Amino acid sequence: MLNLAIDRGNTRIKAGLFRDGLLVQQFTCPDFPALGKELAGVTLQNAIMSSVSQESAELVQHIPVSGQRILFHAQTPVPVHNNYGTPHTLGVDRLAAAVGAQYLFKDHHCLIIDAGTCITYDLLEADGTFQGGSISPGVTMRYQAVHTFTGKLPLLEGYELPPRPGKTTAEAIQGGILYGAVAEAEGMIQHYERQYKPLTVILCGGDAPFFESTVKARIFVIPELVLIGLNRILEYNV
Repeated sequence: MLNLAIDRGNTRIKAGLFRDGLLVQQFTCPDFPALGKELAGVTLQNAIMSSVSQESAELVQHIPVSGQRILFHAQTPVPVHNNYGTPHTLGVDRLAAAVGAQYLFKDHHCLIIDAGTCITYDLLEADGTFQGGSISPGVTMRYQAVHTFTGKLPLLEGYELPPRPGKTTAEAIQGGILYGAVAEAEGMIQHYERQYKPLTVILCGGDAPFFESTVKARIFVIPELVLIGLNRILEYNV
């Protein structure tokens, strides 16, 4: 029997099948009908979903399982101590990632960088206390902001680092956004390294490959971190 973990983000749905705590298969889908096709014929025991969408409470009830269905929310019991000041406003994906970090790196101070639509930096202390962190715009959001809130600057995209200094407006925009995001990440890592020694830095999210190749720090890249955390929360509750 398999457990199902679903992470519904701002732009896509990520799902993983787990057997005895191990991730055996994962999917990335644009919507729930596509995920349903991927899961056709799969026998599921339990399921958990984290979502940025409000209608997921109804959707989770339609997942065919023989056991329990959990919509992960602020009141769901978790195997870490949540020291966030406003737990009801905490993104459940951030907390799930912290649970995944605690499961994989027990007794380690962890800085979790989730580079997606937004870039989040969250601290999990070695005793399993989630302390919160920071949220900043992701790379795509930075490109969109530069275009939207100015009169003439173009809408760009991409992750190829331009020369410095930039000799064109496009190079200047790309350099400001990409080098700025890298400097931010390196600065965050250095800040927490001064307070927590040794510090384990974990990277996940859709833009993880860019930061993995550019940030000068020892980083564990675990794209499936949120799914691993969700499955751990599922096991903790069932």
